[in-house]
Amino acid sequence: MIEFPISGVETYWWLPVVVSAAISCLTSPAGLSGAFLLLPFQVSVLGYTSPGVTPTNLIFNIIAIPGGVYRYAREKRMVWPLVWTISIGTIPGLVLGVVARVKLFPDPDLFKLFVGLVLLYIAGRLILDICRPTPSHGSTIDVNKGFEVTLRVFNARRMIYDFNGERFRVSTPAIFSLSLVVGMIGGIYGIGGGAIIAPFLVTIFGLPVHSVAGAALCGTFISSVAGVLIYLFLAPAVFAGGHEARPDLLLGLMLGVGGMIGVYTGTRLQRYLPAPVIKTILAALMLFVSIKYIVGFF
Repeated sequence: MIEFPISGVETYWWLPVVVSAAISCLTSPAGLSGAFLLLPFQVSVLGYTSPGVTPTNLIFNIIAIPGGVYRYAREKRMVWPLVWTISIGTIPGLVLGVVARVKLFPDPDLFKLFVGLVLLYIAGRLILDICRPTPSHGSTIDVNKGFEVTLRVFNARRMIYDFNGERFRVSTPAIFSLSLVVGMIGGIYGIGGGAIIAPFLVTIFGLPVHSVAGAALCGTFISSVAGVLIYLFLAPAVFAGGHEARPDLLLGLMLGVGGMIGVYTGTRLQRYLPAPVIKTILAALMLFVSIKYIVGFF
């Protein structure tokens, strides 16, 4: 057994590593680090319920994600304009999210309800996308056409890129606006935003999950770095009760080591998994956790 002094968590030393590795391996093929499921694990299993659990989750992102980003970049599947747009939009939202976490959601039960509602909405969007009677643009992948992304246009109005023999267009202001809202939710929840950004890019904007997974992961990494800095330096200095939002660095490190293994493994497996399989796994995991939290609140 090991005790983490900041969070007060006492558990087997291997448990955070094994759980984070398993979660990340399941979620990283869709561009998610797994932080959205790791936070319920910390709250419900480890008993870490103070605001500090949010930045601890972000530390997990910082350690776990780079291996996956490297893999996507090496395979030339990174839509870099999407990364920069997501990051620029997410960071201002994070500041608002930190304010809301410290001021509005210090109570563990209310925080669980918020988490449950966020996950329920994301799961609902994925389920609708899975159940659509006709395949959406980019929903089928031909392994013979390659997985490289080729950028065609990027400006303040739009971005256009080719992937797997198809051309995809998306509005730059729309991605920025979505990222701003996601940044706020991510700052409250401690997920960096990838768990929300990735399903929206697939279900609302019609982009193929195999092409946006890398961008979602990279954007989550950048916003997580910003989020940890905000929680470490801004929250204690500005907000009453902000000192309770200190992250548990040791716990975050152990979770991150497991996540690093899981994310890298998941990104290597992604090209062999059909998009509907990836979406179904994510929807099932999100639905289970969300119902548990919402029912538990009432």
